[in-house]
Amino acid sequence: MASDAVFIYHSDSNGYKFGEEHPFNPLRLTLTIDLLKAAGALSEEQIEAPLPLSDDKLLTLVHRSDYLNAVKQLSEGSATHETDNIAQQFGLNTEDTPFFPGIHKAAASIVSGSVAAAEAVMSGRADHAYHLAGGLHHAFPDRASGFCVYNDAAVAIKHIRRTYDAKVLYIDTDVHHGDGVQWVFYDDPDVCTYSIHETGKFLFPGTGFVHEKGIDSGFGACFNVPLEPYTEDESWLESFNYTLRKVIAAYKPDVIISQHGCDAHANDPLSHIHCSMRIYAEIPAIIHEIAHAHTNGRWIALGGGGYDIYRVVPRAWSLVWLTMIDHPLAAAAAAGEDLLLPESWLERWTPHSPCKLPEFWLDDPASFEPMPRRAEISEKNRKTQAIVVQDL
Repeated sequence: MASDAVFIYHSDSNGYKFGEEHPFNPLRLTLTIDLLKAAGALSEEQIEAPLPLSDDKLLTLVHRSDYLNAVKQLSEGSATHETDNIAQQFGLNTEDTPFFPGIHKAAASIVSGSVAAAEAVMSGRADHAYHLAGGLHHAFPDRASGFCVYNDAAVAIKHIRRTYDAKVLYIDTDVHHGDGVQWVFYDDPDVCTYSIHETGKFLFPGTGFVHEKGIDSGFGACFNVPLEPYTEDESWLESFNYTLRKVIAAYKPDVIISQHGCDAHANDPLSHIHCSMRIYAEIPAIIHEIAHAHTNGRWIALGGGGYDIYRVVPRAWSLVWLTMIDHPLAAAAAAGEDLLLPESWLERWTPHSPCKLPEFWLDDPASFEPMPRRAEISEKNRKTQAIVVQDL
């Protein structure tokens, strides 16, 4: 008998850290897990640690051997003239993605977690699986990019394709386009990539336009929904609901893998979308619903971006797990009913937070100033929606 959901986490993923001042901070994982425990929704016994990768076979499903060798070499010591040249060749010398000692072990542990989540679902052991350390969607076969060294989502999808020959729908809700996953499967008709994000006209990585639809036999299995800067909840959810439901009905996948970057929130420092916690309550609710309607419940969820690590990420990522286990808190949040965060969590983390922590699971709408040009932004997003699904 399959369990409803499996929670995957390995402490080695906390080692995936580029520096104290870098925005990609693994403290996000600790904050989220602690919030779920405080809410009575996760126990230590429920957390499963993935087995470490025993060799490079899984990694080479996506990444080139010379790239893997370079990451391993850069893991071993301090910077020299030689390592600087290697880092420059493979995208590991940038301010966004600098190499650090132990980078291979930390990045590989994240891949092992996402593959373990995929295996739990595809083997029938669980309907859903969650690996919040995953979702490093910018990594390419031959280089690092955008805080991402190994593309765990792409490796997990390749594992599913090779082992189970299943059609995969990849859903990316990070505010940045899921470029690495898209390009790995750009010619693959059995992997449909769907990414909703702030338009690349103004935001890294500068891709993810509606005309990017795939090539060769993969043409028509790639969908991008680029939204206007300062898009708010109503327009974001309208765009997501309308396009995603059209895509899944047309594509008919066997399994869903979703990436839950939560950096489209108005408080996030690295983007210009102006959404609230409302979308992070409704995103998992929508995916949960369509998974049961279209893939017999098979749903694998990963983390991703999110750089307001105290106020936004713990609540947003917790709501994914709460939705997976049909917790009453998730249903209440998706319905717009606001409930207090656990007092014990607030007491523990308030002394550490550089900003005032929210008291509720959802945001107070009055705390956000309405954006000018709201009607114009919404209309532009509707035109984008129509183009995205015009051939379905």
